[in-house]
Amino acid sequence: MSPSTAPSDPANPYRLPRNVVPRRYDLRLEPDLADASFTGGCVTTIEVLEPTHVIECNAVDLDVHDVWVVDDATGDRIAADTVALDPDTERLRIELAAIAEPGTFYLHTYFRGELNDKLCGFYRSTFTDADGEEQVLATTQMEATDCRRAFPCWDEPDLKAVFAVTLVVPDGLLALSNAAEIDREADDADPTKVVVRFADTPVMSTYLVAFVVGPLEISDPVEAAGVPLRVAYPKGRGHLSAFALEIGKFALEFLTDYYGVPYPGDKLDLVAIPDFAFGAMENLGCVTFRETALLVDPAAVPQAELQRVTDVVAHELAHMWFGDLVTMKWWNGIWLNEAFATFMEMLATDAFRPDWDRWTDFGLSRTAAFDVDALASTRPVEYEVVSPADAEGMFDILTYEKGAAVVRMLEQFLGADVFRLGIAEYLRRHAFGNTETIDLWDALESQSGEPVRDLMVGWIFQGGFPSVHAELVRDDVHAPEGEAVLRLTQQRFRYQGGESTEPASWLVPVLATVCSRPEPHAEPVTVVERILLDADGAELPLLGQVDWVLCNTEGTGFYRCSYAPELLEALVTHAQGSLSPIERYGLVDDAAASLLAGGIGAPELLTFLERFGEETDVSVWQRIIGALGFLDRIVDGEGLYGPRPALQERVRLLLGGAYDRLGDTAAPGESDRTRERRGVLLEALAVLGNDSRAIDRCRAVFAAAGSGGDVDPSLVAASVWAVAAVGGPDDFEEYLRRMKGATSPQDEVRYLQGLADFPDPALFARALEMSLTDAVRTQNAPYFLRRCLSNRDLGAQAWDFVEQRWDEINTRFPSNSIVRMLEGIRSLHHPDTAARVRAFFAEHEVPQGAKTLAQHLERLEVNAATRAREAGRLAHALR
Repeated sequence: MSPSTAPSDPANPYRLPRNVVPRRYDLRLEPDLADASFTGGCVTTIEVLEPTHVIECNAVDLDVHDVWVVDDATGDRIAADTVALDPDTERLRIELAAIAEPGTFYLHTYFRGELNDKLCGFYRSTFTDADGEEQVLATTQMEATDCRRAFPCWDEPDLKAVFAVTLVVPDGLLALSNAAEIDREADDADPTKVVVRFADTPVMSTYLVAFVVGPLEISDPVEAAGVPLRVAYPKGRGHLSAFALEIGKFALEFLTDYYGVPYPGDKLDLVAIPDFAFGAMENLGCVTFRETALLVDPAAVPQAELQRVTDVVAHELAHMWFGDLVTMKWWNGIWLNEAFATFMEMLATDAFRPDWDRWTDFGLSRTAAFDVDALASTRPVEYEVVSPADAEGMFDILTYEKGAAVVRMLEQFLGADVFRLGIAEYLRRHAFGNTETIDLWDALESQSGEPVRDLMVGWIFQGGFPSVHAELVRDDVHAPEGEAVLRLTQQRFRYQGGESTEPASWLVPVLATVCSRPEPHAEPVTVVERILLDADGAELPLLGQVDWVLCNTEGTGFYRCSYAPELLEALVTHAQGSLSPIERYGLVDDAAASLLAGGIGAPELLTFLERFGEETDVSVWQRIIGALGFLDRIVDGEGLYGPRPALQERVRLLLGGAYDRLGDTAAPGESDRTRERRGVLLEALAVLGNDSRAIDRCRAVFAAAGSGGDVDPSLVAASVWAVAAVGGPDDFEEYLRRMKGATSPQDEVRYLQGLADFPDPALFARALEMSLTDAVRTQNAPYFLRRCLSNRDLGAQAWDFVEQRWDEINTRFPSNSIVRMLEGIRSLHHPDTAARVRAFFAEHEVPQGAKTLAQHLERLEVNAATRAREAGRLAHALR
């Protein structure tokens, strides 16, 4: 259904009526950076579909002072009798002095607004230049529903229009918008200003509108996929922009080729913003980024941080098609934009640097999605969105990571080439339009011939996921020669200690690898079987002697696996020689999750992890270390012969050999992921193993980095966390010094976050207080407090601070960051702390993240229940 005929929803006060729709905005804005304000005027070309004397659009926090309409057919001007803003529904209601008959009209609005400090709408950002002077810029963040803070508009994604932007700015400042600059001339009213006019945009949604004005510099353009590509940055940061140009060019050309559809804009600017609430924003032609996600020195950061820049740039450019060219009709469908862009970021990064093994590393993200989806308080990937607060709450791990994992599962089941053809058909069919989820399934179904609609409905419209159980049985009916049969069944996976869940089932596209021998002494033969597993289960006859069976080939399925004991033993035995890194990761991940589900005990999990001492992949080690970290949180007893020192000894035995095989320094030609593995192991030995040699090594690396020594960035990152974990007052001051003097955004954030790990309560209290001062940017402070809440020994102190300063936190921080800050409570585990947190949120709401908060609280209950169930058993085993 086209925007002009889409029905309104009279039951939803947040949805606009459709009797009047926009076609074009001619917008002129003049920001005053010194006064933190702006003035503007807009002539909106509207189409009146039914006779009306009322026009309703969106506006909030604007002083709208002059309004009228002009009839295109007659030239008659109709005055506005009343103009009223409703702050609750964020609507501007204009009552005309006469009836507007169906046809084209021009709505004139003039207004004033504030360049706010909440990082949304049209807002103010600052940075300190090389001379120590504060510089101010104005920028935008319109998604989800904040374009209405910049100018009156029809701020719903299916009400697409053309935007012609003009900015009046002080001469000498950079001015950018979605389309290319086409004219610049002196302002007649003020000779110190210039009037900058930009080309018309393609038809697009309001949440993609962008403008940036300030003392920024911009690179020379490079040609990418037929359009000019540039990087803009705060003055003095140009030396950090080359990598962004490199990955920007690669990603734009890769994506253009993959989609088979030209890039829809006339230019592409990647803009680093000092204050930014998200990681980045996919404004068509003018993509804005947090500095850490765009500006980087490849030689000075660990591989993970360079990969993050690559991922984020690729993700945002994937949106130029999936989201910008083709857009969801309403916010319930935002998951498809974000899930597909996350999937494409993996694909593009993997093509850019195959040696980074991006799909293996995605296992960590998939684990985080599993962790939420195993809760009773999970939600369907797509669910009803009513209000702006509901829309804001959609930007969570289920939208991004679960969505991407489900898309990946579908791609691998259909086949990459068939999947790609379906995507291209979808984009061509719906270019510059709006869609619903079913439109993508139809395109993929038409190319593949598979029942994509039926397959995907359970994954998208119900929460949770299955655990697939595998066992070998003898069945004379299905295998008359007496051979084995692989029997697969499913049940919903859930954690113990949370709320109860309803039974559910899925149509599961299982990819299973079977290794067997036709004869007892023959060479093993490995085959991959495709099985659609329904609620009734499935059976697969197997020939010969079965060596092992894996039920999630290459970890592409969004389901967990459990195995009969003999099958699990065979998999662990063959893991290092026969399974890929992501498949070994899956074994560890499923075991760690089984602890929270009550399927395995803590002592048994520790023993299981110790069988992976010969592991050679960094992602698998990260998951092992994550599981060890959870065990460390639930065990008490610090005495010489207490359980915790005993666990630390087990950690040293497991990790020490793996680290020693790598050595202290990188060998010539060593891969990035090997370097990263060394850093991960060193940090874990120091922090979880309390290994004196590792701590000394980290202190030496930390000192060398502080004096400008040439040290592997992976070891520097490890040393920051390890030194903080044992740090004292002098260390604390050194972290502050390095944070304030950082020459890159990554260093600034790294040393800031390190302050959250200090073990001394007095120093920790200083760090907490600092979060509510100008020493920490409001874009960073919520995530700093999140890490403080995750401090093993002082998390409860951090919670006390959050509880006591709740009103100040909500006033100071961007609203969309509050629930992200509260993610830190998922690391708490003591029952008394859990009770205090529960009691607090029984009386305090987080409206823009209610569903996510419920998940945080339930995960806290799971932690407490697991601790109650397993702490004593683990302590006894360790003694």
